[in-house]
Amino acid sequence: MNFKKILPILGLTLISFFAFSQEFKAGKPNWQNLDLKDDGVFGISTEKAYNKLLKKKPNTMVIVAVLDGGVQADHEDLKAVMWVNKDEIPGNGIDDDGNGYIDDIHGWNYLGNADGENVRYDNLEITRLLRDLQPKYISVLPSTPLSESGKREFQEYQKMVTDYMNRLQRAQMGELNYRSLKEKLDSIVVSIGNQNPSKADIDRYKPKNRDESRAIRIVKDAMSDGMSFEAFYKDFMEGFDYYTNQVKYHLNMAYDSRYIVGDNYDDNNDHNYGNSDVEGPDAGHGTHVAGIIGAVRDNGLGLQGVANNVQIMGVRMVPDGDERDKDIANAIRYAADNGAKVINMSFGKGYVKNKQIVDDAVKYAMEKDVLLVHAAGNDGANTDNAPNFPNRRYVDSLGMNQGEGEAWLEVGATSWEKDNLIASFSNYGKRTVDVFAPGVDIYSSMPGSSYKEQSGTSMASPVVAGLAALIRSYFPKFSALEVKDIIMQSVVKTDEKVRINEGGTNKRVLLSDISISGGVVNAYNAIELAEKLYKNKK
Repeated sequence: MNFKKILPILGLTLISFFAFSQEFKAGKPNWQNLDLKDDGVFGISTEKAYNKLLKKKPNTMVIVAVLDGGVQADHEDLKAVMWVNKDEIPGNGIDDDGNGYIDDIHGWNYLGNADGENVRYDNLEITRLLRDLQPKYISVLPSTPLSESGKREFQEYQKMVTDYMNRLQRAQMGELNYRSLKEKLDSIVVSIGNQNPSKADIDRYKPKNRDESRAIRIVKDAMSDGMSFEAFYKDFMEGFDYYTNQVKYHLNMAYDSRYIVGDNYDDNNDHNYGNSDVEGPDAGHGTHVAGIIGAVRDNGLGLQGVANNVQIMGVRMVPDGDERDKDIANAIRYAADNGAKVINMSFGKGYVKNKQIVDDAVKYAMEKDVLLVHAAGNDGANTDNAPNFPNRRYVDSLGMNQGEGEAWLEVGATSWEKDNLIASFSNYGKRTVDVFAPGVDIYSSMPGSSYKEQSGTSMASPVVAGLAALIRSYFPKFSALEVKDIIMQSVVKTDEKVRINEGGTNKRVLLSDISISGGVVNAYNAIELAEKLYKNKK
């Protein structure tokens, strides 16, 4: 049991863009790289591609930038594949290569300052937007005369207020329920006299009241699956921390951590802020993502990354909260300027402050032949109707469509089961999601040279980024757009309908109804197609 399973018991719901911690149920380690026919799980056939198509073939190194919350550079399964800026002398406090960033050995951190301090928590974008708009519109009435642009902004402000209040109410209720349950659990543990009580200890305990009975029922349900109390409590605390952070930081208009960075936040031409600490205070998500892409395949440790000849460039710009558009844009530019040919972006948000600066950075990266891979999000929603940001669509200052970036892959998540293929949390979209890839119970690297299973489109995106790097490594003459086309054309399709939830109703649809390619990425098919096309490549 993890904290999401506790939510229905507490009368709560939770959908989060970032990875979901899960128990491992796939039954086969490395399942994302396995083959449906040979191994019985709906992976992407990476091992089959290596064994049957890529043996003894020459390849070149490809830099993959992981734009995320941080990467542990000295992780046992990653340190050999971390990007090293050879033109920079470590720790001398000098910008040796003149790129504007001091001591950027493994990448850069846009959430810190020159003194080594780092931002950990930040608001959601909706909180920041309302903080800016509130002084302007808090006293405005529907009858107040406004310009046309003012009317539009006021209407958006009103929608945001409603959304924000709903989020805040859910978060406050969640915090209250979790805090109450934590008090009961801690009291029970004290009464038992064992910090890690056994199932027998729990079974023998006589609850003192109805609240303790509810707490015992939750614990028994978890431990009936063989989970220890210690493991249960750790998962429970993830939920406790989630709601606490929502109230204390994400939705707290009085909280603003940007002063730590010390940049001129309103200056979009300000690029050279931050520090060289690519790990930061909470690198779990980014380290997990990095491992999926390129963890060393032949060292007998941890997991096997999708790509076998990559360097991981860590670019830290995602806090515990919503990332800022200025940081996204600068991170994309940094990656493109320093040699990345694939950028993985396992993050997203429902509101945007300055989409144009991100759009400009996306254009800049694509001019440098970079392929951008982005997680579609974990709201179980149709992004044709409910966009998340960043995305490939370019807009002008009024939000009007100005085309789109072609070298972009939007990725939804699948499970290992052919009969239950689309992950229940995964976003989808006939016009907005390109492909699907494994994203449930993916075992990968975590800080402290440890490992863990996590789920989310955050895990599916690096599977595709790893595949893109694999193709670019063995077929270096292909452009970013050609690599995208190969991935799209080589997906595995199925005639069977998959289950999604639309507007609270379960329905069965074809993959072609919820994605552009209508399939799940496949490394073996992609390499086969790449070999055919490469023969004719000049």
